[in-house]
Amino acid sequence: MRPGCVLVFCMCISVFLHCAISQPPTETDTYTECTDGYHWDQQTQHCKDINECETIPEACKGEMKCFNHYGGYLCLPRSASVIPAPEPPNQIHPSLENTASQPFNPCPPGFEPQGDSCVDVDECEQDSHDCQPSQQCFNTEGSFSCQCPDGYRKVGTECIDIDECRYRYCQHRCVNVPGSFSCQCEPGFQLAGNNRSCIDVDECGMGAPCSQRCYNTYGTFLCRCEQGYELGPDGFACNDIDECSYSSYLCQYQCVNEHGKFSCVCPEGYQLLGTRLCQDINECETGAHQCSDGQTCVNIHGGHKCANNKSCQEPYVQVSDRCTCPITKPGCRDMPYSVVHRYMSITSERSVPSDIFQIQATSVLPGAYNTFRIRSGDDNGDFYIRQINNISAMLVLARAVNGPREYVLDLEMVSVNPLVSYHTSSVLRLTIYVGPHAF
Repeated sequence: MRPGCVLVFCMCISVFLHCAISQPPTETDTYTECTDGYHWDQQTQHCKDINECETIPEACKGEMKCFNHYGGYLCLPRSASVIPAPEPPNQIHPSLENTASQPFNPCPPGFEPQGDSCVDVDECEQDSHDCQPSQQCFNTEGSFSCQCPDGYRKVGTECIDIDECRYRYCQHRCVNVPGSFSCQCEPGFQLAGNNRSCIDVDECGMGAPCSQRCYNTYGTFLCRCEQGYELGPDGFACNDIDECSYSSYLCQYQCVNEHGKFSCVCPEGYQLLGTRLCQDINECETGAHQCSDGQTCVNIHGGHKCANNKSCQEPYVQVSDRCTCPITKPGCRDMPYSVVHRYMSITSERSVPSDIFQIQATSVLPGAYNTFRIRSGDDNGDFYIRQINNISAMLVLARAVNGPREYVLDLEMVSVNPLVSYHTSSVLRLTIYVGPHAF
């Protein structure tokens, strides 16, 4: 057939279509029905997409999340990453399009006339495709295709991230990122050449900080020492073994290292008990003291003290074993009524808190309410009082103390009877000697 005949035939069809489209529309030409997933919008007179995620209660169950898309919806995991697509043009019934404003194209869809033949339209080059910005357009014969980047899969018109970690690609740990993933290994391992498997690291061959022997194990390493050495606190260094320094429990005071054995010695004022313990020598019982007849020998850790039997100071007077302050003396008005002297000895570095002395009231008036306190002598807060009941309390060592040291504490019991407006107090003057050692 000659080309001239083809053009005449096309012109006849064009005239016929123009006459048909130019006819005024009748009432039957009005279309209000839309395809599934769309509804007729009276305002725009176009079909509009239905958002099923809003209209359908609980459209997706469990841990799935609803994503609306054109003509339907998707149920995807909540961790899914979705690249949203732009809103598509509203649906318009083909019979309502203004075809009169467009030139007649005798070629199939996706082609355009060029001379006497039809050639493919490159929608990607002409930017007449509807691929999303994140997608790549590929031209095909008579059409085009939209492809997602690596690490994404296409669902409808959207690109959704592929969670590669769900497929257990990694041996140890998998970290999913948009469009990709990475594998990580536990400490003591390194990533193999396939970037997925984990292999053990030979720390011994890579300069492990062991000073003598190194043993590689699965995922870690161990340091060991030669005979006569012990592993240091850091787990790497090897230190020479000295029997005396190997254990602090060999001797209570001092260890003397010898060839093949050791011996224990005690400080002055102590004697060896067995082979390793030190015992205080009671000079008051052995008579190895220099106290006079008017003094009392007080044994303390590592020595002794001589305390005067009469130690009352004005305005107090000696009454039996205590000092009293008569209420008839003006100077006794704000002073405790009685003072009793007591002595005790404790070791250094005693564990705290520690109960060291119990205070007990010898007499209590009916209806009296008693409270106990440290009146003086505890300037550094090394002690505190814990009241047990109305007639007794406990002196507690609050902080570890080192000797030799001496405390003189005035422990006061205050008695109050609000019914008869009665108020008085008495003091126990406790002298505490702290020994020079922890035994």
